[in-house]
Amino acid sequence: MSDLFGSQRNKPTPPLAEALRPKTLNEVIGQSHLLGSGKPLRLAFESGKPHSMILWGPPGVGKTTLARLTANAFDCEFIALSAVFSGVKDIRAAMEQAEQNLAMDKHTILFVDEIHRFNKSQQDALLPYAESGLVTLIGATTENPSFEVNSALLSRAQVYVLKSLTEDELKQLLARAKAQALSHLQFDETAIDTLIGYADGDARRLLNLLEQTNTAASVSGTTTITAEFIQNALTLSSRRFDKGGDNFYDQISALHKSVRGSNADAALYWLCRMLDGGADAKYLSRRIVRMAWEDIGLADPRAMQIANDAATTYERLGSPEGELALGQAVIYLAIAPKSNAGYNAFNQAMAFVKHDKSREVPVHLRNAPTKLMKELGYGHAYRYAHDEPHAYAAGESYLPDDMREPHWYEPTPRGLESKIAEKMTFLRKLDEETGKSGK
Repeated sequence: MSDLFGSQRNKPTPPLAEALRPKTLNEVIGQSHLLGSGKPLRLAFESGKPHSMILWGPPGVGKTTLARLTANAFDCEFIALSAVFSGVKDIRAAMEQAEQNLAMDKHTILFVDEIHRFNKSQQDALLPYAESGLVTLIGATTENPSFEVNSALLSRAQVYVLKSLTEDELKQLLARAKAQALSHLQFDETAIDTLIGYADGDARRLLNLLEQTNTAASVSGTTTITAEFIQNALTLSSRRFDKGGDNFYDQISALHKSVRGSNADAALYWLCRMLDGGADAKYLSRRIVRMAWEDIGLADPRAMQIANDAATTYERLGSPEGELALGQAVIYLAIAPKSNAGYNAFNQAMAFVKHDKSREVPVHLRNAPTKLMKELGYGHAYRYAHDEPHAYAAGESYLPDDMREPHWYEPTPRGLESKIAEKMTFLRKLDEETGKSGK
C-alpha cells in the first residue's frame, strides 16, 4: 500500500487531494481553454509578470492550485486568506507580512478564497494594496463576480472562468491517483463510471471518494472495486447544486426556456436535476405557475389551472409524491400553445400608466348612486352592452376622452388566442360600421 495511506506515527498523512496537487502547470488536468498553448492563463504565466485576477468557477476545478502555481512560477511569497474566517484585521496583518517580504526583495501573492464572502468594507480594505502593487491579488469565487465583487476591485483584476472537469479529464485524474497511490486496487468499468458520475465535474470530490473507497476496501479486505461495493460502502451525496448561487439560477433559467421552447424532455430534465439537487419544490411550483401566465397565457387557459393544481397537489402530498404533479405540469406547459401577448400587454399598460398623467374617468362611465351625481351627468348616455346586438355597444369608448386606443393586447394565431383574435376582428368591424375611427 502506498505511503500516502500509511500510518506514520509522527507525521500526519495528507489527504489524497493535497498529496496529488499539481506541482507544475503541465500537471494540471482540465482548464485547457485557459492553460492550453496560446491560451490566456498560459500566456500570463509566460509573460514573466504576475497580475491580479479573479478565478471564477465551481468547487474542485483548481482555483487554489492555480493560485499556488502562480506564486511558484513567479517566485513570490504566498499568503492565503479565507473570506469565511478572515476580516479587516487579518487583511492588515497580511499586508504587514507583505511589506516585510518586500523588504527582503520578495513580492507577495495574496490569495483570498471565497472572496465573494467579503463584505464591501472588507473588499475596500484590499483595494489600496492591490492598487499600490504591494501584493498581487488572486481571488477565488464560486459566485458571479459581477454581482459579488466591488466594481473598483473587479476593474483591477482579470477574470478567468474555470469549468467543471469533463468525464475524460476526471478519468485522467483517477488514473493518476491509481498510479501514484492506489495501485493495490483494481477498479472495474462500472466502478469508474459510478465514481465519475458522483464526482460531477469536481476533482476534489473525486479524490475524496477515492480516499473513502480505499479506506473501506482496507477495512473489508477488498482489492477489487465494483459499483456495488461503492454504493454499499460510501455515503454518496447528491450532485453539486448551489441553492442560492449561479448554478441555481442557471438551471431555473434552463427550465423556463425549455418550457418556452416547447421541449418537454428538456423541461423534465432540468426540473428533475433541480429536485435531485435539493431545490425547494415549493419555489419550483411557484415558477411553474409563473411560466403558465408568462409564456402560455390565454393561448391555453388550462395551463394556468394545471400549474395551480400541481402546486396545490405538492402542498398536500409533499415530497416525493407531489413532485409527480410538478413533472406533469411542466410537460403540459411545454407542449401547450405559446403566447406572450397578455404578458406584453400588461407590461406595456403598466409602463404607460407609470409615466402618464392622471386622466379623468369619462362621465358616461361613472357610477351615479346619488341624485346629485345623476344631475351632474354621471352615467348619462351609458349603453348597457347586454341590450345591444351581439352584446356589444359598437362604437362606444371606454378609455379617457383624450386617450387614443393603444392596442396593447394583440392575440397570437395560436391555441385559444386564434379564436380571440377572430372575435376582436369581428368587434372592430362593428366599430368601423358605426364610424368609430379608433382614436
